Amino acid sequence: MAEQHWALEPGWLLSPAGRPYLDSIVHKNQRRAFGLLERPALPPALAVPTVTYKLFLAGRSGVGKTALVAWLGGPPPFVPTGIEVTTLFWPAKPCCSGRPVLFQLHLWDCGDGALRKFEHLLPACKEEADAALFLFSFTDRVSFEELPALMGRVLDPGDPHLVRVVVGTKYPFGGVPKVTHGGGIAPSGLSELGITGTENMHTSLHRCIPNTC
Repeated sequence: MAEQHWALEPGWLLSPAGRPYLDSIVHKNQRRAFGLLERPALPPALAVPTVTYKLFLAGRSGVGKTALVAWLGGPPPFVPTGIEVTTLFWPAKPCCSGRPVLFQLHLWDCGDGALRKFEHLLPACKEEADAALFLFSFTDRVSFEELPALMGRVLDPGDPHLVRVVVGTKYPFGGVPKVTHGGGIAPSGLSELGITGTENMHTSLHRCIPNTC
């Protein structure tokens, strides 16, 4: 089995050193909601740099874009009629550094129908974005097979800076997925992309953050 290399130190947030940072973003075991100009309150001795990423979520209707954002700590899931922006703070400790950082993640979610109908929405979602998350559902084989067409529709030749991440949602543990690791050749254009799977929205951002170390 190939050795796994992590950009962020797994489990650090639940360690004694990471606990004060975790406490700054939760209240009564629920993620705190921060306003546009707010940020987690930390004592001066624990102050850390903030690293901001804009992440654009793309995928056909029903694959779980809005549910993924809600699971990560956003508002209750509903289908956005336009662009919905959710800001999350995520403390972490890079493996290549002895100092933690505070990730500020701006998650841009826009309904697939709205993107097709209104031409100005896609450029707004991609403007100054750091990464595009392309979602498919393990219970919907078509959503996986359509990924190359989706990426072709979303990405332009002028977007080489965008990090591409493919995220599989709704993995049916105990059931039979429509998309399997050994169940066929990945669609053209996806062979060099890693695929991150989720169990009914249970995911980890360790693999979604670009390795800048």
